[in-house]
Amino acid sequence: MTGEMWTLPRQFDGSTGPAAGRVGAGPGTADPDEAVAFLELFHAENPDAGPARTRISWVLAEIELTGTYQHTSAELAFGARAAWRNSARCIGRLYWRGLRVRDMRAVRGAEEVAAQCARHLRLATNGGRVRSMITVFAPDAPGRPGPRIWNEQLIRYAGYRDPLGDPRYADFTEAVQGLGWRPPATRSAFDVLPLVVSTPDEPARLFPLPPDAVAEVALTHPDHPWFAELGLRWHAVPVISSMRLSIGGVSYPAAPFNGWYMGTEIGARNLADADRYNLLPEVARRLGLDTSRAATLWRDRALVELNVAVLHSYAEAGVTISDHHTESDRFLAHVAKEARAGRRCPADWSWIVPPLSGGITPVFHRYYDTEHLRPEFVTDDDAVRAALHGTPFPTTGSGAVPGPRLWSYLRETLVPAARQPNGSHAS
Repeated sequence: MTGEMWTLPRQFDGSTGPAAGRVGAGPGTADPDEAVAFLELFHAENPDAGPARTRISWVLAEIELTGTYQHTSAELAFGARAAWRNSARCIGRLYWRGLRVRDMRAVRGAEEVAAQCARHLRLATNGGRVRSMITVFAPDAPGRPGPRIWNEQLIRYAGYRDPLGDPRYADFTEAVQGLGWRPPATRSAFDVLPLVVSTPDEPARLFPLPPDAVAEVALTHPDHPWFAELGLRWHAVPVISSMRLSIGGVSYPAAPFNGWYMGTEIGARNLADADRYNLLPEVARRLGLDTSRAATLWRDRALVELNVAVLHSYAEAGVTISDHHTESDRFLAHVAKEARAGRRCPADWSWIVPPLSGGITPVFHRYYDTEHLRPEFVTDDDAVRAALHGTPFPTTGSGAVPGPRLWSYLRETLVPAARQPNGSHAS
């Protein structure tokens, strides 16, 4: 059986416009144009998959029938990897082909989503040899949204108003306390927040992460013993969980993914930013630096030592991490490799250039393509509000959602005809 067998009735052949046969491109409805573009890309880069034309015919028929379509396992894996390849803000894309894809599309319940997130953390941590990985849960479909993970990353630290902890998550911390979470009896600056998962059938539920799923690194300095007295630590694996994965017009709202840390993400942003842990004044004081005026460059000197501590500590703990000079070289190698393959490599300069010593890294001294490519990872406004403020996702309601015109036609004409007058199915 081939795709050519799916010849649509004349009134459903799309002759009235690109959206004909679809229900107003409602929530969860796949865009046929995006589907075709993705399938053409997939088959062009995977010639062993056979001709694209047959698969495209099947997919367009499936969209007409159901409003969406299901990716094959190979399409899902390629789409997830291509989305990483297209991520303009990521400097670590050289190894995009090595992304491990966990297909959990059959998982919809909140408890199982949380359990698979914990398993993702264990697998990705890999005893310190961090694996790049993505776990893809059920997609949005017409009338049936997929599950949502509220947390910005699977592991984030609570922020209290004292102040104590990570100020970025102070609102989120209050929100999860309102949902029933209780901080440890002795609070710290690094209390791991619970996962918050919601589904169309379940309101937000809290799931504390098992201790064995949370690998952390205590921070020390190779030259300053006092650094250990600061009691700093950070988690081993950065698993982003608030971005939706969009592949060929199908949206996967819960698709946590990770690479490994570049040291400056921790040492020059999370621990150093004034609106995060703001540790530069304390590190400068311990170093005995003159902080009376900016011209002494005390911030710069404290920032370097903080980053030295991060790289040193992860190396001592046997946890994968990279420095910004190495990653800058790797990124330019990736750009060159993509050019040889005839592909553009979009990059956001403001994110690619490291936040420490940017001017002496090779990524600083050039321009980049800014073309928007798909597949992609997307952050929507609802996800930002949930991740930072604990604001619930809008509900779609429990009423029936109209299907595509052809599906409605079949349901209204063929299904009743297949039933006996007494309501039983015909044999």
